[in-house]
Amino acid sequence: MTSTLLSRSTPFSLNAPTVRKFANGLTVIAEQVPVEAVNLSLWFNVGSALEPDAMMGTAHFLEHMIFKGSDRLEMGEFERRIEARGAVTNAATSQDYTQFYLTCAPQDLAQLAPLQLDVVLNPQIADEAFQRERQVVLEEIRRSDDNPHRRNYQRAIELAFEELPYRRPVLGSTEIVSGLEAGQMRHFHRTWYRPESLTAVAVGNLPVEELVATVADSFAQVSNDDLAIACPLPPRSFPAPELGFAEVTRREYCDPTLQQARLSLLWRVPGLGQLEETYALDVLGSILGQGRTGRLVRELREERGLVSRVGAGNLSYRLQGLFQVGAQLAADHLQEVEEAIVAQVARLQDELVSEVEMERIRKRVANRFVFGSERPSDRANLYGYFQALVGDVDPALSYPEAVRSLTPEDLREAARKYLSPEAFGVVIVRPG
Repeated sequence: MTSTLLSRSTPFSLNAPTVRKFANGLTVIAEQVPVEAVNLSLWFNVGSALEPDAMMGTAHFLEHMIFKGSDRLEMGEFERRIEARGAVTNAATSQDYTQFYLTCAPQDLAQLAPLQLDVVLNPQIADEAFQRERQVVLEEIRRSDDNPHRRNYQRAIELAFEELPYRRPVLGSTEIVSGLEAGQMRHFHRTWYRPESLTAVAVGNLPVEELVATVADSFAQVSNDDLAIACPLPPRSFPAPELGFAEVTRREYCDPTLQQARLSLLWRVPGLGQLEETYALDVLGSILGQGRTGRLVRELREERGLVSRVGAGNLSYRLQGLFQVGAQLAADHLQEVEEAIVAQVARLQDELVSEVEMERIRKRVANRFVFGSERPSDRANLYGYFQALVGDVDPALSYPEAVRSLTPEDLREAARKYLSPEAFGVVIVRPG
């Protein structure tokens, strides 16, 4: 396979991944680090957002079926051969991507990488195994439905997104998953699991060229180039990003399983498609509700004792983002806490953040970047996420510097632009 080589590094960090793009659409990212392990992460630009409503839950169900064998590997053989080498493997599905990873000793990568790529690219999805695994997935949906935290998240996401597919649960629903057919899943896999959708990241204690060659050779061993030509990646079609709330929009629920109420305030904000707009929102989330020095944490929990838990953050999907403040509290304090949160948001629009607070945030971001890049899996996740969802690994490396360059004026402008204290979503869940 022919390829294009790109090396990435920034003055800020010691990260220096190499990006290799092949003519068939495959992207390989590699980095040598002095840790006696290798993490191989396969990031597919495929998640639940691609599903039609009638197939909700297919991407996650497919993640399960990936491990049920291929034409080369009978059911259970992949796990047996992985475990025989003391390696570990797992997977995860989100709205925007599906990830499969393998961590092994460096000397075992050449033997295990073809196995991982084979089950991912060539799953058998046999009818009998499909029917058995359906029950496992349905049980996972039932457990999710019984989890108060997940129920509250789903209520918030349904208010936040009226049209975008992010409002749907990644696991799907019992009704739809119960009716899915193996043929539908095979078609979904053939349609989306193409080289153009794949970013393979290998990080560990092997030379970069050996890592790249091992992944590329393993891909060549198991890929079906004729199928790739016959089934080119179709265009993706999504609704446009949704406008911010025009007014305060409320939803209230009763949950008899709760001991305390839950309060969520939501703002629609830019997502990864407007990456530069997300940096200031990330910092604003940290200022409001991360760590014991977060403004809301300090005021509502430490000083006034109105909440048992409070936090804030900026969640960035590919098409749109969601800025959220959440609290756990006695129902009697709901109005008082909501008013305090809104007042703190308004304060961000009126006052400049102090330089002392700015420097604290800069140090926190820098330290998290360093501490979050220690293991091969940490780096592989960082590179794979940005390459898969943004199409470029550079923002992963430049993120600390982007945050360091923000000014108090930048933060105030972002708050004024996106965090209106007069128009937002509110989800209240009262204990029954």
